[in-house]
Amino acid sequence: MAPIHLSIFDWLIMLIYFGFVVWMGFYLKKFTRTDEDFFLAGRRNSMWVCGIAFMSANMGSMEVIGYAGQSVKYGLYAAHFYLIGAVPAMLFLGVFMMPFYYHSKIKSIPGYLKARFNESTRVFNAGMFVVNMILVSGIALYLQALIFHTFLGWNWDLSIWLSAVFVALYVTLSGLLSAMFTEILQFFLIWAGILILPILGLTDIGGPAAFAAHLTEGFRTLWSTSGSPDSNPMYITWGGLVLGLGFAIAFGYWTTDFLIIQRAFSAKDLRSARMTPIIGSYFKLLLGAVVVGTGMIALVLLKEPSSGFKLLVENGKTNYDSVLPLLIRRYFNTGLMGVGVTSMVAMFMAGMAGNMSSFNAVWTYDIYHPVINKNATPQKLLHVGRAATIAGIILSIAAAYIARSMPSVIDYLQAISSMFLAPSVAIIILGMFWKFITPKGGLWGMLIGTLAAVLLFVAQEVKIISVSFVIPDFSGPGSQTFMAANFWRAVWAWLISSGTAVIVSFFTKNKSDDELRGYVRSLVDKNKVEEPKVALYKTPEFWGAVTFIIFIIINIILW
Repeated sequence: MAPIHLSIFDWLIMLIYFGFVVWMGFYLKKFTRTDEDFFLAGRRNSMWVCGIAFMSANMGSMEVIGYAGQSVKYGLYAAHFYLIGAVPAMLFLGVFMMPFYYHSKIKSIPGYLKARFNESTRVFNAGMFVVNMILVSGIALYLQALIFHTFLGWNWDLSIWLSAVFVALYVTLSGLLSAMFTEILQFFLIWAGILILPILGLTDIGGPAAFAAHLTEGFRTLWSTSGSPDSNPMYITWGGLVLGLGFAIAFGYWTTDFLIIQRAFSAKDLRSARMTPIIGSYFKLLLGAVVVGTGMIALVLLKEPSSGFKLLVENGKTNYDSVLPLLIRRYFNTGLMGVGVTSMVAMFMAGMAGNMSSFNAVWTYDIYHPVINKNATPQKLLHVGRAATIAGIILSIAAAYIARSMPSVIDYLQAISSMFLAPSVAIIILGMFWKFITPKGGLWGMLIGTLAAVLLFVAQEVKIISVSFVIPDFSGPGSQTFMAANFWRAVWAWLISSGTAVIVSFFTKNKSDDELRGYVRSLVDKNKVEEPKVALYKTPEFWGAVTFIIFIIINIILW
């Protein structure tokens, strides 16, 4: 594809953005004196700063570019990633889980696992998280390279390496502090770049009526065609959606993934920490409408040959991730093009910075400090965190080439989640709500569940087992059931982890109630987690209930 011509004004917009982000990293470096400043931004942020940064970290290129591509592939079924795959878990985090996390003063999720179970569980979970972050960061680097390749015609390798160098420069300087402040800037830049797209697209295709005219029922409904896998483009049933995506994967991401929870940990008080994911849930619903709506506009354009709209095709494979960049090429003119390209760069920066700031925290606090150097000083941990950022970005470059070989980044991302997140959330929730689970039960549950999920994925990919072995209601061509297999693999991973934890707990010694106090719901000191009394309309429960009502209404309307 031929590169587009960017005007001086377009380049100026991008250069101002890059310059500001780098300056922000250098400026905030002087406020980053301790390890807590670097990894948790000093725990002094308001709920709005945390809420916007929380959502911005989730508005990376995968979330926007990747799910726009999923909307072309699966139609309205892609909205499930924003609805059943996000909102219930976000509300559960804010209402129920955040008090456990926040008051324990842990610096990471593996830190909670150490307190609840033991050091071995913590280190294993931290190792899985580190691997997960490297793979996910590779996806972000690949998508940024796609942007440079699509718009500027740059070589893939050059695009990946330049993107990596830029992130290394500003995240290494001041860690989470610079990541969060630039995430707030990027939050508004991303909205500036994508909000206008569905408006221009709807005008182009002739309005909402075009969806009904060009798309079958399976592509424009949420639940009514989920009774049979043959009736929808994802070849999935409601059971796979609710249990796999809505529970095993969504709760694994939103309630245990340190990438986003780290933003809530930086809040100045418990109420602000609890409000962080609830504030994020409103933006999540809006983002889903914009991204999925934009992707479905592209789907209508692809159904109409006279539109001239085509996706990138490389090595005989359709690149679904090229949807959003190509729509921006189609609709944005001079000046607006600079905003669009800068917006997509901001998506990459938001996701990549979040990945690296959480990666360096977990590596430093949960692997380096307890395993490699138990006597490390706070200043030493700060230096190690910066070094870990550089190492993580180098490893992410290798992972970017893996991501490029996958059918779509979201297919790949959900496969990663099914292997590394679902087993973790099973053990964390069991341990948080049931004191019966022992330290060895938690460790072996997480280990066996992760191993089983990885083996299922590998066996399926090398054709040792068929897709029907993973999907109980299998139907349709194997090439179209990759996502359904991800959802069901997450269910099996959750069940195997939970079952193993319960069985092992019957035969192993548990901690005393005093050791578990504060880490299991039935053993929480009510006075310790009690929040100052505020008016009903200011409570996390109230705004969480409002979000849930909106969530129900949307599902009914789009049924």
